[in-house]
Amino acid sequence: MKKTLLTLLATAAMSASALAADIKPAIIYDLGGKFDKSFNEAAYNGAERFKKETGIEYRDFEIANDAQREQALRRFAGDGNNPIVMAGFSWSAALEKVAAEYPDTKFAIIDMVLDKPNVRSVVFKEEEGGWLAGILAGMASKSKTVSFVGGMDIPLIHKFACGYIGGAKSLGADYNVLEAYTGTTPDAWNDPVKGGEIAKSQFDQGSDVVYHAAGGTGVGVLQAAADAGKLGIGVDSNQNGLQPGKVLTSMVKRVDVAVYDAFMSAKDDKFQPGVNVLGLKENGVDVAMDENNAPLITPEMKAAIDKARADIISGTVKVHDYMSDETCPY
Repeated sequence: MKKTLLTLLATAAMSASALAADIKPAIIYDLGGKFDKSFNEAAYNGAERFKKETGIEYRDFEIANDAQREQALRRFAGDGNNPIVMAGFSWSAALEKVAAEYPDTKFAIIDMVLDKPNVRSVVFKEEEGGWLAGILAGMASKSKTVSFVGGMDIPLIHKFACGYIGGAKSLGADYNVLEAYTGTTPDAWNDPVKGGEIAKSQFDQGSDVVYHAAGGTGVGVLQAAADAGKLGIGVDSNQNGLQPGKVLTSMVKRVDVAVYDAFMSAKDDKFQPGVNVLGLKENGVDVAMDENNAPLITPEMKAAIDKARADIISGTVKVHDYMSDETCPY
């Protein structure tokens, strides 16, 4: 009996090892680089968490230009990497082709919906997190003028802006929100100098709190705010520590969880294609609170955020999704 039990245990261990060996996870970042302190870095952190917990290595790659997308994706799939996660909506055209060529490979794309039987699409309710950021910005503002700096001028980034505008204006019709974008090409994600210049221009127009959704460009926005004695609001990753005491909060978007879940579900043979939508209710977005911004958050602010979060989750407050009709009613 003892020998049989040992044999069964050994067989189970071998099976688990074989399953783990079949998992060759990979992640390919978007333009802006792995360590952009924002979107890509959040994706990297999710992959690192998976590696730390499981001991399974992953492969990753940073593209230098759009022309590398299809080539990199096809190379990873051809090498047997599985699952493959792509950080960013700009991967959709390449994935459309490669997913069809490798039907047995599991793919996950963040910030885009692609209807393929082997693709998981993860999207977020950025507008809900933006609403909370807007409330905090409005309550912290002395001028009742706050601002937004977006990266690439596309509907996805308008989702961030529209929620932010709505949150600020929920405090009163006399609140003013300035809005600008750094460009219309992928270069808009990695231009901190221009981001800083736009923020300074907004400060000259009366803004005293600026929220960015601009990837690596946002580092310049937060620096400009700190230099001017204003407050910045970070995005995607918790950026409160980039300028401690000068970043009011960060609208965190759990890209790390999306990557971790894709890797882990594939390891456990539970990977499901289809669309995953993550908002406040799913802990997919929120505003970051930590020791870096604690002195800036009053009890009244905390209470307002807690109420708004509960109201959005319950449906009492409905935040407009810019992607639904590409308008912002606030």
